[in-house]
Amino acid sequence: MVLGADLWQWRQQAKASARAASISPDEVDWLLQEFAGVDRLSLRLESFKTQDEVALSVSLDELEQLWQTRIRDQVPVQYLAGMTPWRDISLQVSPAVLIPRPETELLIDLATARAKQDHQKGHWVDLGTGSGAIAIGLALAFPSATIHAVDQSSDALAIAQTNAANLGVIERIQFYQGSWFEPLDHLKGQLSAVVSNPPYIPSEMILELQPEVRLHEPHAALDGGVDGLDCIRQLVAIAPDFLKPNGIWMTELMSGQADAVIELLKAEGSYKRIGVHQDLAGIERFAIANRV
Repeated sequence: MVLGADLWQWRQQAKASARAASISPDEVDWLLQEFAGVDRLSLRLESFKTQDEVALSVSLDELEQLWQTRIRDQVPVQYLAGMTPWRDISLQVSPAVLIPRPETELLIDLATARAKQDHQKGHWVDLGTGSGAIAIGLALAFPSATIHAVDQSSDALAIAQTNAANLGVIERIQFYQGSWFEPLDHLKGQLSAVVSNPPYIPSEMILELQPEVRLHEPHAALDGGVDGLDCIRQLVAIAPDFLKPNGIWMTELMSGQADAVIELLKAEGSYKRIGVHQDLAGIERFAIANRV
C-alpha cells in the first residue's frame, strides 16, 4: 500500500522525466494502471491523490527503478509490466515475443468479415503466433473453430499457452513448435484459413528501428530478409497445399509491400478474391485472398 499523495507526487516526477527523455508521459499512467490498478478516470481526475491507501503491487522504490530502466535502457513499458492490452483482452509479454500492435487487431475483424459459415467451424492456423494474440483472438471470434498455433520459439509458445489458459481458450488451441507449416502435415488440404503476422521488415532497416524495438524485441520476429518478403513468399507458395478450396489466406504487411504481395499471390495461381486492406492510419497493412 502507498499513500495516494505519495503516488501522485511520484507520477508528477515521472511524467517530467518522461518529457525530458522524449517519452510519452502517457506511459506513466499505463504503468500505474498495471501496478496500482488506478483506472483512467481516476488518473485523469487525479482523485487517487486523496486516498489514504492505494494498492500498489510493488514499492514506490521498485516502481521508480522500473521507470528509470524505461528511460535509461529504453525498455518497452510493456516488457516492464509484463502485460499489454490487445483488443479487449490483456496478454502476458516478455522479450521472447513481439509486443502485439494495435493495428494487428484488425486481422481478427477482417477474418470475421471474410469467413463464411463453413469457415467458422473449421481449422484455423496462426503461423508465428508469438504471444498467441492472433490465435486467441480467432478462438474468441470463432467459438466453433479449432485453432492451431505455430512458433519456432519454445519460450514464445510457453507465453502463448499461458495467455490462452488465462483467457479460457487453452482447450481450443493446439500449439506446435516448428517453422511455418512444418508441424502441420496432418492438416494438408484441411485448413479453413491461414493467418499470420510474419517478419516483414527488410534486414537493413532493422538497425533504423526505434531503440525500444531494435534493442529489445526479438529480431527473428522482425527480420524478413533483403526485401522483407522472405517469409511471405513461403506462406504464398506453401499455403495452397494446406488450404481447403475457398480457404482464407491472410497476412500483415509493411507499408509499401502491398503491390509486391499481390503479384506474388497472382503469380502463384492458386488464389482468388485477392485484396489489400488499410489499417486505421490509412496504410496498406493486410493482404487477403481465398484458395481457388
